[in-house]
Amino acid sequence: MEAQKSARDEEFRAFAGGVWSRLYRSAYLLAGERHGAEDLVQQALERAYVAWGRVRAADDPYAYVRRILINEHAKRFRRRRPAEQLVTDVPDRPAPAGPDAEDRAALLAALGTLPPRQRQAVVLRYWEDLSETQAAAAMGCSVGTVKSQAARGLAKLRGASSLSGLTNVGGGR
Repeated sequence: MEAQKSARDEEFRAFAGGVWSRLYRSAYLLAGERHGAEDLVQQALERAYVAWGRVRAADDPYAYVRRILINEHAKRFRRRRPAEQLVTDVPDRPAPAGPDAEDRAALLAALGTLPPRQRQAVVLRYWEDLSETQAAAAMGCSVGTVKSQAARGLAKLRGASSLSGLTNVGGGR
């Protein structure tokens, strides 16, 4: 029994180590700040550990845990609206020099102004590069909701004066 638990724990550790950076980057875009993103990932992985049997048996364990992450983010906004303070660089990546750093800061600031569902739809569709169907499954809503929330979010981003100099805000979809 103890060997079985140890093997289960080791399997989960390997999985968590392999997906942590992807989950963290998505959580960072959802939460808008480093500590909130770390909390989101930790909560998602805690819930995944408790349900590891179901997670492991899923067709796509990463998608299962990403859904947990999105649900945890949504819970935060149901409880209370946290104060957000966006930073200018995404951790785990070198800070770009020159105008790219300004573009990134402007995009993160504009993303932080979106309501939670619009931000989720934009992050899942354009950062995670999920299809509308996959994003709907991850958000627990209909494809139409994903379409409308992503469209509204992109319209707000396109209308943001801080992004007026960027050329490809949500283009191509």
